[in-house]
Amino acid sequence: MGKGGKSHGEEEHCDNMAAWLLGINTLKIQPFNLPALGPHDARVRMKAVGICGSDVHYLKTLRCAHFVVEEPMVIGHECAGIIEEVGSEVKHLIPGDRVALEPGIGCFQCSLCKEGRYNLCPEMKFFATPPVHGSLANQVVHPADLCFKLPDNMSLEEGAMCEPLSVGVHACRRANIGPETNVLVMGAGPIGLVTMMAARAFGAPRIVIVDVDYYRLSVAKDLGADEIVKVTTNMQDIAEEVEQIHKAMGAGVDVTFDCAGFNKTMSTALSATCSGGKVCLVGMGHNEMTVPLTPSAAREVDVIGVFRYKNTWPLCIEFIRSGKIDVKPLITHRFGFTQKEVEEAFETSARGGQAIKVMFNL
Repeated sequence: MGKGGKSHGEEEHCDNMAAWLLGINTLKIQPFNLPALGPHDARVRMKAVGICGSDVHYLKTLRCAHFVVEEPMVIGHECAGIIEEVGSEVKHLIPGDRVALEPGIGCFQCSLCKEGRYNLCPEMKFFATPPVHGSLANQVVHPADLCFKLPDNMSLEEGAMCEPLSVGVHACRRANIGPETNVLVMGAGPIGLVTMMAARAFGAPRIVIVDVDYYRLSVAKDLGADEIVKVTTNMQDIAEEVEQIHKAMGAGVDVTFDCAGFNKTMSTALSATCSGGKVCLVGMGHNEMTVPLTPSAAREVDVIGVFRYKNTWPLCIEFIRSGKIDVKPLITHRFGFTQKEVEEAFETSARGGQAIKVMFNL
């Protein structure tokens, strides 16, 4: 266990390489020095890392919502790998264990952390959210209690998919999805699809999904949506589209998940949701929105915010292990970890089209 002290550690990790975001549309594989292994940490060899929409935002604009990249940063946060070394106090993991990593570290001192709502911690350190480095690297050091052991029947790629799936699981918990909740999902991108799958796993009897892109809707149908509705980006079409949605649902919409986060999707969600229902805002397409809140409030439609997730990895692993959720069809493209492939992978993800989840195999 690194008895040679500091110099041994330095020697061992100087060959550690990572994908650094250096500027707009500029990613470079460069050395990444790891911090010393603390008593409660694990050093993990990364094996599967997915690309998230936020990674693409950072690459294209150096910002995502109010987070701004001001200095070079290692990218990536959807990840799984193999334990290489554990700190002296770590009892539940040993080298060789396959793990999925939860990327956010709360301070566990503030009132939000103490209430268990650590996803809202103002001091949160989250992989690849500036100024914190991410996990698209050969190795990372991470708190061992945020490394979740994978069962034998689960691949490392499926382990990396626990991160996007966590968003859907947390949203379903926030909205109390169950066997009596008819669900509408706005947006059939990766987060819309995992939210749909999570809602089904939580027992939602009927799910309708809406998007502007027919290919994505066909994927949603293949993955288990009961009905799909193709819409436009035109605000004038909302009334007509709400009618189509109600027809497709065949019943009231109890909960709507807006997984896009635009004026149009949120306005549609508020109109389509039945009186006394809930609208859950998951996507963050617009920083600010103008939406018809007053008529919705008069019908007691609750608007629920969703930010990342908390305590979701054990349930995600169970859903995948048991076969209740199959995330494998979401992985449409795979790349290795070379300079050329890193650039190609991000271009593929940014283009969208038929790419749903782009995955690195390191």
